[in-house]
Amino acid sequence: MMIMMFRSKKKKLETAEGISITKKRKSSNIFLNTLLLFLFMMFSFQLSASRILIPMDVDTQSNHLKAYGIVYYSLENQLSVNWLLNYRGGSFLIADSEKLRKECQIRGVDFELISDNMANSILEEISSPSRNMESVALEKAPKIAVYSPTGNKPWDDAVTMALTYAEIPYQTIYDKEVLSDALLLYDWLHLHHEDFTGQYGKFYRAFRTAPWYIQEKKEAEELAAELGYSKVSEEKLAVALKIRDYVIGGGFMFAMCSATDSYDIALAAEGVDIAEAMFDGDPSEPGYQAKINFNNTFAFTDFELERSPMVYEFSSIDMTAKRQIQKENDYFSLMDYSAKWDVVPTMLTQNHTRLVKGFMGQTTSYDPDNIKPGVLIMGESKLNNEARYIHGIKGKGFFTFYGGHDPEDYQHRVGDPKTELELHPNSPGYRLILNNVLFPAAKKKEQKT
Repeated sequence: MMIMMFRSKKKKLETAEGISITKKRKSSNIFLNTLLLFLFMMFSFQLSASRILIPMDVDTQSNHLKAYGIVYYSLENQLSVNWLLNYRGGSFLIADSEKLRKECQIRGVDFELISDNMANSILEEISSPSRNMESVALEKAPKIAVYSPTGNKPWDDAVTMALTYAEIPYQTIYDKEVLSDALLLYDWLHLHHEDFTGQYGKFYRAFRTAPWYIQEKKEAEELAAELGYSKVSEEKLAVALKIRDYVIGGGFMFAMCSATDSYDIALAAEGVDIAEAMFDGDPSEPGYQAKINFNNTFAFTDFELERSPMVYEFSSIDMTAKRQIQKENDYFSLMDYSAKWDVVPTMLTQNHTRLVKGFMGQTTSYDPDNIKPGVLIMGESKLNNEARYIHGIKGKGFFTFYGGHDPEDYQHRVGDPKTELELHPNSPGYRLILNNVLFPAAKKKEQKT
């Protein structure tokens, strides 16, 4: 009896263990099946995901500036790219590639894998006449030139810093290359903070005894003589005319700060001596203001030149001395355009915010009264009635002028430390620069207005 009872208990125990083992097996099978289903779904999604979306809105992109470098990288590698204007801050839709995914991860750029169906749905939404959006195909990686003197500190120029941080390649050229028609090799040209009038940046009053000023003046005079010119102003005019021909022929030119108004002044003063003796060895010619030809300029008209070499200013174009804005209130707003009708200015104003922090420079902003009628004011400060960001057409080409020195250094001064863009990866002010870099890559659509 005792034995039977033992056997019975043992049988019950074996039965309980069997049930337990069965439950464990079922649980294990459920987990395994779930895992296999998840892996299958992921594999299926990977097979169907043929696009990469680079979001550019404020919430989902942690590094807007490097995203432009990813787009450039994609174009270099012949991947199809569409710029989705006004869609999530001006996002990019790119053909899927394992290399591209890894590159995004390495550079810290956020991206989303989407299927063809999802991509088509986005494009369908964008194409709707009721949506102020447009999809623009980017066709090739533009060849970029930065006009800058040899030995110039690369961190003293916002565009050079932006290109370097975004990992977009460029070549540095200067007067010799421009005068020998090297511009024909490039799609996009940036003018570093140059003085095309031959007045050495109007630094005379503050820095005429500084070793760097004396050295730069000497080097400029030696270069002009080497190139066959008796004056720096004459040599700079020749360079300005070559750049003009480059733009008229279909080139894209971008300039910031003093390179904007000094360039137009040089064109307007062709054949007129506006430089005083301390700049070119002889006095300016009498009544030169009346001899200025505004028909020669790209953007500006009816401006008054600043005659005194002791004033750190070129003309009435710049509004630095006329500004009544406190730093904490210094912002400018980007204009809204119809993406389907005005594609060009829409591209150039893509951003994750319409309000951009202001920043100063030798040429901070432009007086609207001195801007030609056909030039678009894409960014303006209503507080001071000033234009900050303008764009126009010259011949078959385009130009963009951007006031100020460094979008993340409010009042940059000579000798100030460089801006570390690692601290400003989402800078709206720097995004405007990089919009211009990609502009030549776009398949051109006729501007309607």
